[in-house]
Amino acid sequence: MPNNRVCEFVFAPRPSAQRFGGDFRLNCLSILAALCLLAPQLAHSQESETAVVTNTPLDTNAPAETDTGVTTKTHARQPVESELIVEGEGSFGHYHVFAYTWWSELYTGGVEYDRHSWDYFRRLGARLDYVAEALPVAILRQPVKADIYGDPLSQARQLVPGAALSPIGLRMMWRSKKSIKPYFIIKGGMIVFDKKALSPAAAYQNFLLQIGIGMQARLTQRLDLRVGYADIHFSNAFMVPNNPGLDVMSYNGGLSYHFGK
Repeated sequence: MPNNRVCEFVFAPRPSAQRFGGDFRLNCLSILAALCLLAPQLAHSQESETAVVTNTPLDTNAPAETDTGVTTKTHARQPVESELIVEGEGSFGHYHVFAYTWWSELYTGGVEYDRHSWDYFRRLGARLDYVAEALPVAILRQPVKADIYGDPLSQARQLVPGAALSPIGLRMMWRSKKSIKPYFIIKGGMIVFDKKALSPAAAYQNFLLQIGIGMQARLTQRLDLRVGYADIHFSNAFMVPNNPGLDVMSYNGGLSYHFGK
């Protein structure tokens, strides 16, 4: 492929813009972590307010006698709703926000764990779930030869295997007791490849951020079908001097198994 120096000069990200992009991604992950840490405190305060006000008998199993001699029943603790999703994901397009290159695709497979830990976001009518994801399969399809910006120097492509882990995540789900359940999800973590990703001057490990929407449809009492769309971004946040980054649009699907009652 001919080397167009003019195009490289025009479209190459300036160091200041790249620094801003790296800082922005780190800030996104920091905000996501803060939300996940703050949400349990808010949910706990709501539960405390609810638990204080009841002198009426409840439908429970453990009777208890109060100071006035009136027998009441304590509320039995219900098992926490949770689910395990076996999922797959693939790229179908690119967009540019804080990443430079768009000649690569990403395909993943793994499991996601969702747990109803944080009550409800009542203003939006959504259930709040903690999310963690492990992707033992992550395949990056990238140029065999590329310059430091990730621009391809040949038409040949190679498959670079890797793995990803996103321990910080949040899901908002609507109509959680219905057959069709829309959701919004955000996950953050790390992705690692066995070769330097996107550029020979880049890094093996990168920060990973996923933001998506979708829906789950009930198949049986225990099993749901899930389909969705996500924007996936990964980059090394300037752990090394070169940081091309990648933004992809992706489809995803999976089967969700519900634990508990």
